[in-house]
Amino acid sequence: MFAAENGLKGDPRLEAISDAIRVIPHFPKPGIMFQDITPLFLNHKVFKDTVDIFVERYRDMAISVVAGIEARGFMFAPCIALAIGAKFVPLRKRGKLPGKVISEAYELEYGEDCLEMHVGAVQQGEKAVVIDDLVATGGTVSAAIKLLECMGAEVVECACVIGVPELIKAENRLNGKALYMLVEPNEVQGCC
Repeated sequence: MFAAENGLKGDPRLEAISDAIRVIPHFPKPGIMFQDITPLFLNHKVFKDTVDIFVERYRDMAISVVAGIEARGFMFAPCIALAIGAKFVPLRKRGKLPGKVISEAYELEYGEDCLEMHVGAVQQGEKAVVIDDLVATGGTVSAAIKLLECMGAEVVECACVIGVPELIKAENRLNGKALYMLVEPNEVQGCC
């Protein structure tokens, strides 16, 4: 579900978020239209508005875990966790976490990867939300759900700044979990 379908239709914050995203054609490989969110962080108001929209959504849902997917999910998830009084749990690429971890492999639209989470990072019955910058095929978010649920957490919802509706097979890939998306990908704007 897009934020505009959930009471934010016409919200100028969504347009500003969309306008801040830059398209880099053929990155990281030919045919990929990379949605670069780094310009969003250069405008403190747009960055704050992005976090605020998520905070408004999750503030009253009794969320105790905000899980952020490496790397760009890390830019939003800790801010959201602090604002709603939850803990931040990093979901990292293979070999980046010290100590005992659990792992989940997944496929990307342009390759394969693996997410890991510390054993003991979440407790049985904790309510979690998963945050990433972009969801295209749902593979990464699906791996995140599996990690959290393996440790007994209840994944309430997954969320992203950019959702690619024509690629997302969310109902199948996300085990029926809701996916909350702020904006759709930008069209080609040029890379410079």
